[in-house]
Amino acid sequence: MIRKGLEGGSYKPLTPEDISRINETVLRIIEEIGCEVNSNTALVALEKAGATVDREKRRVRLSRDKVLELINKAPSEVTLCGRDEKNDIHLGGSRVYTGTGGTALNIYEPDTGEKRPATLDDLKNIARLVDRLDNIHLFLLPTYPNELPFEQVDVNRFFTGLDNTTKHVMGGVYTHEGAQQVIKMAEMVAGSPQALRERPIISIITCVISPFIIDAEYGDMVVAVAESGIPVVCPAEPLCGATSPITLAANLAVQTVDSLMGVILTQAVNPGTLVIFGSVATNTDLRDLKYIAGSVEMGLLNAAGAQMAQFYKLPYYATGGMTDSKTLDSQSGYESAITNLLCALSGSNFIHDSAGLIEFALTACYEKYVIDNEILGMVMRAVDGIRVDDETLAYDLLKEVGPGGNFVTARHTRRFMRKEHYQPTLSDRNSRDKWEERGHKTTWEKAAETVKTILESPAVSLPEPVRGRILSEIKDIVA
Repeated sequence: MIRKGLEGGSYKPLTPEDISRINETVLRIIEEIGCEVNSNTALVALEKAGATVDREKRRVRLSRDKVLELINKAPSEVTLCGRDEKNDIHLGGSRVYTGTGGTALNIYEPDTGEKRPATLDDLKNIARLVDRLDNIHLFLLPTYPNELPFEQVDVNRFFTGLDNTTKHVMGGVYTHEGAQQVIKMAEMVAGSPQALRERPIISIITCVISPFIIDAEYGDMVVAVAESGIPVVCPAEPLCGATSPITLAANLAVQTVDSLMGVILTQAVNPGTLVIFGSVATNTDLRDLKYIAGSVEMGLLNAAGAQMAQFYKLPYYATGGMTDSKTLDSQSGYESAITNLLCALSGSNFIHDSAGLIEFALTACYEKYVIDNEILGMVMRAVDGIRVDDETLAYDLLKEVGPGGNFVTARHTRRFMRKEHYQPTLSDRNSRDKWEERGHKTTWEKAAETVKTILESPAVSLPEPVRGRILSEIKDIVA
C-alpha cells in the first residue's frame, strides 16, 4: 500500500506562544538588522517592492507590514508534477511527501567497504532505483558527476533525471547558462513553455547564506528563476554555534529569516511565483565545527520549521533522513529513522535528503536507498495514525466472537490486514531456523538483491522523438 500526501502535524515541538515569539523576532530582524544583498538585480527588485536599501552596505530592510504583504503573495500550495500524473505531489498544509537529495560526491559500496567518486552513470542508476521505490515520492538530483566539466553538469544532471524516472525532478544549478538549458529541455519534455508552467515537471533550488546574506550568484539566480515561472525552493542552512547562535530557538529564527528573504525576493520579482520555504538547519560538532547530519537536533529544528511554514501558510521543504555514519550500520539506520520521523509527524511537506545518504551527505549508497525506502514506509504508516470508527473498533465482530475466541479467519481480518499494518520488504520476521535456512542474509545484502533486480529490469525513458530532439538541440549532453 502506497502512502503519500498524508496529513501530519501530530508532533508539535513549538507551542502557539513559541511560534508567536519567533515570528516577532523574525520580523524585528528583517526590519532592524536587515539582510545583505549582493545581487544588483535582487536589490533593484526589492527596492521597487518597497524595501529600504542602504546601497553602500548593500543592506536591505523591510517593515513588518511589507514583509507580511509580500509573503501573502506567495501561493500556499504548490503542485510539483511528475512526467506521469500518478507521481504528482501537492505541497501545502501538513501533507507529507519524501524524496532524495544531497549532491553527494561519492558512492559507498558495502561489499568492499570502500567509496569512490560518483559518476553520471551513478545518477542514472539512482534515478532508476527511485522510480521503483514507492515510499520515495520525488527525485531530487542526489549526486555530482565528477567526470564532467563544470559547464556540462547542470544539463546532464537534469537530463539524466528526466530520462530515468517519471517522478518530479528537483535540483540545484551552478550556472545561468545551465539553468537556461535545463528550462529549455524541460519545455521540450512538457511539450511547450506554457505546458511546463501549467505542469511543472522540474523545480530549481537556490540558497540564502546564513546569517542574512543573499549572495550575487544566488540572488541573480532567484530573480531569473522567478521570472521564468519555474517553481523555486529557498532553503537556508544555519548551523548552531557557527552560522547561528548555539541555541535551537535562535537557529530557528535565523533559518526563518533567511528562507523568508528568498520567498520575499521571488514575490518582489514576480508576485505569485511558486516558491517553497525551506530548511537545512542543523548543529555543528564544536570540537572541529563540522556539519552534523544525523543529530536529533536536526530533526527538532526541521520539525519546528514545519510549524513556522504552516504559520506563514507556505509550502515547506525540510531536511531529514541523513546520517553521520560512514557505513551501513545501526547508526545509519537510527539516525535516518529519527530525523525522518520527527519531520514527517510535524507535517513537513517535502522531506528532502530522506533516502540514500551517509557520511554527512558527502556519500550516497545504492543499498541505503532501498533500506531508507523501508524506513520511510514505516514513517508514513506512523503519519497515517490510528483510524477510529465503527469498522475499526469492530464491536459487532467482538460481540460475535465473544470471550476466548480468535479472529484469524474473520472476514474483517482479511479486509484490513494489509492496509492496517505496514508490510515490510526487507525486515526479517522469520524464526532463526528459517532465517538461517534462507541464507542468514543481512539487511544490506537483501537490499543489494533489490538493487540488482531493479537495475536489471527495463528502464523508463523519455519518448524517443522528445529524447532525440533534446540530444540534437541542446549541446553538452552525454547520452
